[in-house]
Amino acid sequence: MQQHDRFQRERVILAAVTGANANANWLTSDRVEALTGGHGMLNIPVIAACNVLATELRRGVSPEVKFADAVHQPIDDLVAKAVQAAKDGGADGANAALIAATLLYLAGANAQVGIPAGNRKLGATARMIAGVDRSGLAAVPTAKLNNKVSAFAAVSAVYQCMMKGELSPVQGRDVPMLVGGGPLLGHGALGEDIIFPGMAEKGATVGTQAMLDAMSGAGMPGQKFLAALFGAAAILEIIHPDADVADKYGPYGKVTTAFVAGQAAARTAGLPEMLHVRITGKEIATARLIGDLGLILKDIGGPTVIGIMALDEIIAVFEEGICGSGAGPVNPPLGHVAADAVIAFMCLLEDDSSERSVAKALRKRRFDTAFDPETAMVAMSIVARKATQIRNGPVTEALQLASAPVVAKALYDRASRSYDELSAGRSLAEVVRGFDDERQALVERRGSRLLSEKTGKKIEVRITKIARGARRQSKMAAKWLAFDPALDVEVTINDATRRLEGFVDKVIPEVAQGKGVDRSPFISMAVPIVSELLLAGNVIVNVTVPAAVAAAMGKATASDAGSEAQAAGIISAGIPGTKAKAEAAASVAVDTLEQF
Repeated sequence: MQQHDRFQRERVILAAVTGANANANWLTSDRVEALTGGHGMLNIPVIAACNVLATELRRGVSPEVKFADAVHQPIDDLVAKAVQAAKDGGADGANAALIAATLLYLAGANAQVGIPAGNRKLGATARMIAGVDRSGLAAVPTAKLNNKVSAFAAVSAVYQCMMKGELSPVQGRDVPMLVGGGPLLGHGALGEDIIFPGMAEKGATVGTQAMLDAMSGAGMPGQKFLAALFGAAAILEIIHPDADVADKYGPYGKVTTAFVAGQAAARTAGLPEMLHVRITGKEIATARLIGDLGLILKDIGGPTVIGIMALDEIIAVFEEGICGSGAGPVNPPLGHVAADAVIAFMCLLEDDSSERSVAKALRKRRFDTAFDPETAMVAMSIVARKATQIRNGPVTEALQLASAPVVAKALYDRASRSYDELSAGRSLAEVVRGFDDERQALVERRGSRLLSEKTGKKIEVRITKIARGARRQSKMAAKWLAFDPALDVEVTINDATRRLEGFVDKVIPEVAQGKGVDRSPFISMAVPIVSELLLAGNVIVNVTVPAAVAAAMGKATASDAGSEAQAAGIISAGIPGTKAKAEAAASVAVDTLEQF
């Protein structure tokens, strides 16, 4: 290649990369600008609160909730700052209070202390500082898992059990006159050893099971974490929530009814006994987490669906993956990307940590665990850049240090290859399709390997057909893959292979309604890989970068390049909005080239 040609090539590549990366919004079809106002999800408020709290806690401010005869404590200031950051990101008061309290709890704040005057509960403190009213738990919804149910299921079940005389091991009418309602029961053997723990165990068990049954009845998967959390919170609304209990449950002064409720709820839901923070390995007993979060939830006010979804993503910080999608192997819509920030937050609180060391650990984890690590890192970059519009700080700094090198490589790689292929005579549509084919192959290859490692079986998943408009005739379904996908999938588990034709529109509905249920294990293995590709509008560099290169080379106008690239990107352009982003990036690329 002659010097002039090399110079022209580098000019175009630089212009295309500049255009594609000029605005974080142009790297995705997800509506990330809306997220900065809290519309749809609350991951930006979570990250903003993480920034504030990491800054304050690293300065040495104590997160301890103290049993002090004082109006204000240092943690009040922490709560106020975190609540304000979350509100600035669009969270309402109750959701902001829940975000602040949960993050502080994970950072080491105790959920409650003291009896009675001077008694402080982290959830109630956050609610008061946020300026919201108390709300009964029955009004609080679960996160949206297609559908959602409210804690009414748990509350109703506990009250039905109570009215039947089956909740407490002792009936109040049998307690001698004047004993109940005072210290002889509340701090004596009858209350602490018998009534309170008995009600905690029974109530949490009944409430958790009711949540699981309600979810199933609503066509939802049984989300174990939320079922346990709501089950524990339901009984903690009724019983003495911080009473000591009999020695058989643990050391006096260390174990309360909240722990007993959390233990019963976690056991009923089938959660693991111990949880571990990703990267740091910090350990917490699941019973304590569920009990303490139940205590927080019952006092926090009335969080909404997206508030509980934010909680779900915060708790994805644990390696066991009991909830949330933002930290798992599948890259979700960008509104779910919050767990990386919470992991960074927890890492930054470790001794001798720095933004750079945390960034390296975050990057390594993603490349070890994600089906498509590059997409995960671009997603991390987009969300971190948007979060700085609300609050900057050490958490967003770590996220951007982690992702910036990968974003640079991803954009340069696509720009240079696009230039070479377009120069060799390939069409823009062929270039885009080639990148999407590579994206599919990578997800199939890495996904199959990671699923094999997790299950201990030989798993291989191949998507043999990807098309639009499986069952609908509308223009929308015919244009966008994610709305009505026509997929055929081939799945191998050890030596058995099944071909699942009409995977979404035929096979899954049939099996869910009891037809050919022997296909169920094969469906389950395919779902994560299929989901990764159906959600691929989260990162659209396969469309925007080639379009920018084509426009900078003069192969097409910015508008035409955007249209052609969108039509060709059946996977990456799976939801509306890609053309406008590609056209914007292409226009900046053309303008940039004029400056050389």
